[in-house]
Amino acid sequence: MPISVALLFTSPSSSLDISAAREIFGVNRTYLADPWYDFAACASDSSESCDACRIERLYSVEELPQAHTVIIPGGLDIHQAPPAALVKAVRDAHDAGTRLVAVSTGAFVLGAAGLLDGLRITTHWIHADALAAQYPRVTVDLDALYVEDGGILTSPGGAASLELFLHMVRLDHGAAVAKALAHRLGMAPQDAAATVQLPQVSDPGGADQVLPEVLSWVTQRLDTPVTVDDMAQQANVSRRTLTRHFRASTGMAPLQWLLAQRVQLAQRLLETTQLSIEQIATQTGMGTAATLRRHFGRTVGVPPDSYRRWFRARGTGKSLGLTVAPAAATS
Repeated sequence: MPISVALLFTSPSSSLDISAAREIFGVNRTYLADPWYDFAACASDSSESCDACRIERLYSVEELPQAHTVIIPGGLDIHQAPPAALVKAVRDAHDAGTRLVAVSTGAFVLGAAGLLDGLRITTHWIHADALAAQYPRVTVDLDALYVEDGGILTSPGGAASLELFLHMVRLDHGAAVAKALAHRLGMAPQDAAATVQLPQVSDPGGADQVLPEVLSWVTQRLDTPVTVDDMAQQANVSRRTLTRHFRASTGMAPLQWLLAQRVQLAQRLLETTQLSIEQIATQTGMGTAATLRRHFGRTVGVPPDSYRRWFRARGTGKSLGLTVAPAAATS
């Protein structure tokens, strides 16, 4: 059976969130996975939207618990309490095991239903303070494109809605289908969404007295060849001692850490400059564009050219902090 997805219309609702949900779940994509989704709209009595009329299947509010997934788009007026019948239907759906998805101000509906206490969620940064003030037991994470906690998924909305919905496809149909859909939509693969935040690899650790100076020394020379022996000489320790301190403080071998720093620098240059891939390869010590593409693609999940297009399409103006996984040691 297809997975049933109900788009819950509030008044007003974000047309961008609605369009994103319809594009991902409402378009017949059985060429990717068969069956695809059974997509329906659910409009409350107070919601008058021509968008709902363009979705063939309609749910009543009382039918929400029958859906596998309920999506609450953004657009709701946060200064007005959501309709009581709507809140009850969402709570009943949660109790029935329905997967709940809230985009931007849709999180306020979940809060009114008492479903967010103790959870980590995300919402649009404009409404984060209001949400935290209204529901103080909720942790609001503004650095994530989407968050999944306690069976509830949240997103800041806008372009991030597509990332969240693509993540849901990945959960439901697997990584290969999500990757194919991302390619079809001209989006970066899910590997590049990077909502999981790992410890910063550049943190040398509090008590370590050997690494701080050598780490600073290396990061100022990422464009030049640096060996483990060079690092050991700078730290005035043996190669073996240096490696031990690196693993204790960063969880990586010295050359793994060095490669991670070079990839992170490449990310920043792709985000903030017009430098060519060849120029970035030189500035990051990769040497050639082919080497940069190999290490960047293996670490980040997409080629540097695709990463630059993806980042600029977002229009956020700040780094999204893609996770840099430990890479294989190379010289």
